[in-house]
Amino acid sequence: MKFFSQSFLYDDPWSIVSFAFFLRYPNPYASHVASCDVISRSLSPQGTLITTRLILKHGALPRWAPKGIMKNAESWIIEESEVDPFGRVVRCSTRNLDHVKIMRVEETITLRQTEDHKTIQHTEARFVSGFGWGLTKRIESHGVAKFKAHVHRSREGISVILNLIRQSRMQPMTLGSPGLMTTDKSFTEVTRVEHGEKKADNDEIQARSPVQQTGGAWTKITSWLRSG
Repeated sequence: MKFFSQSFLYDDPWSIVSFAFFLRYPNPYASHVASCDVISRSLSPQGTLITTRLILKHGALPRWAPKGIMKNAESWIIEESEVDPFGRVVRCSTRNLDHVKIMRVEETITLRQTEDHKTIQHTEARFVSGFGWGLTKRIESHGVAKFKAHVHRSREGISVILNLIRQSRMQPMTLGSPGLMTTDKSFTEVTRVEHGEKKADNDEIQARSPVQQTGGAWTKITSWLRSG
Protein backbone atom coordinates (compact mmCIF):
# COMPACT_ATOMS: atom_id res chain seq x y z
CA MET A 1 0.00 0.00 0.00
CA LYS A 2 1.14 3.53 -0.81
CA PHE A 3 -0.02 6.65 1.03
CA PHE A 4 -0.14 10.30 -0.05
CA SER A 5 -0.88 13.37 2.08
CA GLN A 6 -0.76 17.08 1.26
CA SER A 7 -2.20 20.36 2.54
CA PHE A 8 -2.82 23.57 0.61
CA LEU A 9 -3.94 27.02 1.76
CA TYR A 10 -6.35 29.16 -0.26
CA ASP A 11 -6.46 32.88 0.43
CA ASP A 12 -10.21 32.91 -0.28
CA PRO A 13 -12.85 32.38 2.43
CA TRP A 14 -14.31 28.92 3.02
CA SER A 15 -17.73 29.67 1.54
CA ILE A 16 -16.25 30.66 -1.84
CA VAL A 17 -13.70 27.84 -2.01
CA SER A 18 -16.35 25.28 -1.09
CA PHE A 19 -18.67 26.71 -3.72
CA ALA A 20 -15.91 26.46 -6.35
CA PHE A 21 -15.10 22.91 -5.22
CA PHE A 22 -18.57 21.67 -6.13
CA LEU A 23 -18.50 23.54 -9.45
CA ARG A 24 -15.02 22.32 -10.42
CA TYR A 25 -16.34 20.21 -13.32
CA PRO A 26 -16.06 21.11 -16.12
CA ASN A 27 -12.79 23.04 -16.23
CA PRO A 28 -9.87 23.18 -18.69
CA TYR A 29 -7.66 21.12 -16.36
CA ALA A 30 -10.07 18.19 -16.06
CA SER A 31 -10.43 17.00 -19.63
CA HIS A 32 -10.17 13.43 -18.32
CA VAL A 33 -13.55 13.82 -16.58
CA ALA A 34 -16.23 12.61 -18.98
CA SER A 35 -19.29 13.11 -16.76
CA CYS A 36 -20.33 14.06 -13.26
CA ASP A 37 -23.88 13.33 -12.08
CA VAL A 38 -25.63 13.81 -8.76
CA ILE A 39 -27.14 10.55 -7.51
CA SER A 40 -28.60 11.90 -4.29
CA ARG A 41 -28.61 15.07 -2.21
CA SER A 42 -30.27 15.58 1.14
CA LEU A 43 -30.13 17.48 4.41
CA SER A 44 -29.18 15.57 7.55
CA PRO A 45 -31.02 16.11 10.85
CA GLN A 46 -27.98 18.15 11.92
CA GLY A 47 -28.41 20.53 8.98
CA THR A 48 -25.46 19.30 6.92
CA LEU A 49 -25.73 18.81 3.17
CA ILE A 50 -24.98 15.24 2.06
CA THR A 51 -24.33 14.58 -1.63
CA THR A 52 -23.40 11.50 -3.64
CA ARG A 53 -22.08 11.94 -7.17
CA LEU A 54 -21.02 9.46 -9.84
CA ILE A 55 -18.02 10.50 -11.93
CA LEU A 56 -16.65 8.89 -15.09
CA LYS A 57 -12.96 9.47 -15.76
CA HIS A 58 -10.79 8.54 -18.73
CA GLY A 59 -7.24 7.38 -18.24
CA ALA A 60 -4.28 5.85 -20.02
CA LEU A 61 -2.32 2.72 -19.21
CA PRO A 62 1.47 2.94 -18.85
CA ARG A 63 3.55 1.37 -21.61
CA TRP A 64 4.78 -1.39 -19.32
CA ALA A 65 1.23 -2.54 -18.43
CA PRO A 66 0.55 -6.13 -19.59
CA LYS A 67 -1.73 -6.44 -22.60
CA GLY A 68 -5.31 -7.21 -21.67
CA ILE A 69 -4.89 -6.00 -18.09
CA MET A 70 -8.23 -4.18 -18.56
CA LYS A 71 -10.68 -3.75 -21.41
CA ASN A 72 -10.58 0.03 -21.25
CA ALA A 73 -8.95 2.75 -19.16
CA GLU A 74 -12.23 4.32 -18.06
CA SER A 75 -13.11 4.25 -14.40
CA TRP A 76 -16.30 4.99 -12.47
CA ILE A 77 -15.74 7.01 -9.29
CA ILE A 78 -18.18 7.42 -6.41
CA GLU A 79 -17.90 10.71 -4.52
CA GLU A 80 -19.58 11.20 -1.14
CA SER A 81 -19.48 14.59 0.53
CA GLU A 82 -20.86 16.38 3.57
CA VAL A 83 -21.02 20.15 3.94
CA ASP A 84 -21.22 21.51 7.47
CA PRO A 85 -22.12 25.22 7.15
CA PHE A 86 -22.03 25.70 10.93
CA GLY A 87 -18.57 24.25 11.53
CA ARG A 88 -17.35 25.59 8.17
CA VAL A 89 -16.09 22.19 7.00
CA VAL A 90 -16.47 20.15 3.82
CA ARG A 91 -15.61 16.47 4.00
CA CYS A 92 -15.40 14.54 0.74
CA SER A 93 -14.33 10.97 -0.03
CA THR A 94 -13.95 9.21 -3.39
CA ARG A 95 -13.14 5.68 -4.47
CA ASN A 96 -13.09 3.77 -7.74
CA LEU A 97 -15.85 1.23 -8.35
CA ASP A 98 -14.10 -0.83 -11.03
CA HIS A 99 -10.59 -2.18 -11.67
CA VAL A 100 -10.26 -2.58 -7.90
CA LYS A 101 -8.13 -5.70 -8.19
CA ILE A 102 -5.60 -3.84 -10.30
CA MET A 103 -5.62 -0.85 -7.94
CA ARG A 104 -8.01 0.61 -5.42
CA VAL A 105 -7.69 4.36 -4.82
CA GLU A 106 -9.39 5.95 -1.80
CA GLU A 107 -9.16 9.72 -1.47
CA THR A 108 -10.38 12.04 1.29
CA ILE A 109 -10.49 15.83 1.04
CA THR A 110 -11.25 18.25 3.86
CA LEU A 111 -11.89 21.95 3.34
CA ARG A 112 -11.81 23.87 6.61
CA GLN A 113 -11.96 27.55 7.51
CA THR A 114 -8.89 28.92 9.30
CA GLU A 115 -8.84 31.49 12.09
CA ASP A 116 -7.85 34.22 9.63
CA HIS A 117 -10.82 33.36 7.37
CA LYS A 118 -8.80 31.56 4.72
CA THR A 119 -9.37 27.97 3.62
CA ILE A 120 -7.08 25.02 4.14
CA GLN A 121 -7.47 21.90 2.02
CA HIS A 122 -6.07 18.64 3.30
CA THR A 123 -5.88 15.68 0.91
CA GLU A 124 -5.07 12.08 1.76
CA ALA A 125 -5.08 9.07 -0.55
CA ARG A 126 -4.38 5.34 -0.27
CA PHE A 127 -3.29 3.13 -3.17
CA VAL A 128 -3.72 -0.62 -2.86
CA SER A 129 -3.04 -3.11 -5.65
CA GLY A 130 -3.86 -6.80 -5.53
CA PHE A 131 -2.67 -7.56 -9.04
CA GLY A 132 0.41 -9.56 -8.10
CA TRP A 133 2.72 -11.01 -10.78
CA GLY A 134 5.53 -8.90 -9.36
CA LEU A 135 3.79 -5.68 -10.44
CA THR A 136 2.03 -4.69 -7.21
CA LYS A 137 4.57 -2.12 -6.03
CA ARG A 138 5.07 -0.75 -9.54
CA ILE A 139 1.33 -0.26 -10.03
CA GLU A 140 0.98 1.47 -6.65
CA SER A 141 3.96 3.75 -7.35
CA HIS A 142 2.51 4.64 -10.74
CA GLY A 143 -0.79 5.47 -9.06
CA VAL A 144 0.90 7.81 -6.59
CA ALA A 145 2.82 9.61 -9.35
CA LYS A 146 -0.33 10.11 -11.42
CA PHE A 147 -2.24 11.27 -8.36
CA LYS A 148 0.36 13.92 -7.49
CA ALA A 149 0.01 15.39 -10.96
CA HIS A 150 -3.78 15.19 -10.63
CA VAL A 151 -3.74 17.09 -7.31
CA HIS A 152 -1.82 19.96 -8.90
CA ARG A 153 -4.15 20.13 -11.90
CA SER A 154 -7.16 19.90 -9.61
CA ARG A 155 -6.03 23.02 -7.75
CA GLU A 156 -5.51 24.77 -11.08
CA GLY A 157 -9.06 23.84 -12.08
CA ILE A 158 -10.53 25.16 -8.83
CA SER A 159 -8.50 28.35 -9.30
CA VAL A 160 -10.21 28.86 -12.67
CA ILE A 161 -13.61 28.69 -10.98
CA LEU A 162 -12.43 30.98 -8.16
CA ASN A 163 -11.30 33.55 -10.76
CA LEU A 164 -14.70 33.33 -12.39
CA ILE A 165 -16.40 34.00 -9.06
CA ARG A 166 -14.15 37.00 -8.44
CA GLN A 167 -14.77 38.41 -11.92
CA SER A 168 -18.52 38.09 -11.66
CA ARG A 169 -18.45 39.67 -8.18
CA MET A 170 -21.29 37.42 -7.15
CA GLN A 171 -22.03 36.30 -3.61
CA PRO A 172 -22.37 32.49 -3.40
CA MET A 173 -25.50 31.19 -1.77
CA THR A 174 -25.20 29.74 1.71
CA LEU A 175 -23.95 26.19 1.58
CA GLY A 176 -26.27 23.73 3.25
CA SER A 177 -29.39 24.13 1.13
CA PRO A 178 -30.36 21.61 -1.56
CA GLY A 179 -29.26 22.16 -5.12
CA LEU A 180 -26.22 24.37 -4.62
CA MET A 181 -27.67 26.49 -7.41
CA THR A 182 -27.18 30.22 -7.94
CA THR A 183 -29.29 32.96 -9.45
CA ASP A 184 -26.45 33.97 -11.78
CA LYS A 185 -27.29 32.55 -15.22
CA SER A 186 -23.70 31.80 -16.14
CA PHE A 187 -23.25 29.66 -13.05
CA THR A 188 -26.62 28.01 -13.65
CA GLU A 189 -25.28 26.77 -17.00
CA VAL A 190 -22.08 25.44 -15.44
CA THR A 191 -24.06 23.67 -12.72
CA ARG A 192 -26.36 22.10 -15.30
CA VAL A 193 -23.37 20.77 -17.19
CA GLU A 194 -22.01 19.34 -13.93
CA HIS A 195 -25.28 17.61 -13.17
CA GLY A 196 -25.55 16.23 -16.68
CA GLU A 197 -28.86 18.00 -17.28
CA LYS A 198 -27.79 20.12 -20.20
CA LYS A 199 -24.67 21.00 -22.15
CA ALA A 200 -25.52 24.23 -23.93
CA ASP A 201 -23.53 25.34 -26.93
CA ASN A 202 -21.26 28.36 -26.71
CA ASP A 203 -23.67 30.66 -28.54
CA GLU A 204 -26.37 30.06 -25.94
CA ILE A 205 -23.94 30.48 -23.03
CA GLN A 206 -22.50 33.67 -24.51
CA ALA A 207 -25.96 35.12 -25.09
CA ARG A 208 -27.00 34.42 -21.51
CA SER A 209 -23.84 35.38 -19.63
CA PRO A 210 -22.63 38.99 -19.22
CA VAL A 211 -19.51 37.58 -17.54
CA GLN A 212 -18.40 36.38 -21.00
CA GLN A 213 -17.45 39.93 -21.89
CA THR A 214 -14.81 40.09 -19.14
CA GLY A 215 -12.66 37.31 -20.65
CA GLY A 216 -10.18 35.65 -18.34
CA ALA A 217 -11.33 32.53 -16.53
CA TRP A 218 -14.73 32.44 -18.21
CA THR A 219 -13.08 32.57 -21.65
CA LYS A 220 -10.93 29.58 -20.67
CA ILE A 221 -13.99 27.58 -19.66
CA THR A 222 -15.98 28.36 -22.82
CA SER A 223 -12.92 27.57 -24.93
CA TRP A 224 -12.64 24.24 -23.16
CA LEU A 225 -16.35 23.52 -23.78
CA ARG A 226 -15.88 24.41 -27.45
CA SER A 227 -13.01 21.94 -27.82
CA GLY A 228 -14.90 19.22 -25.89
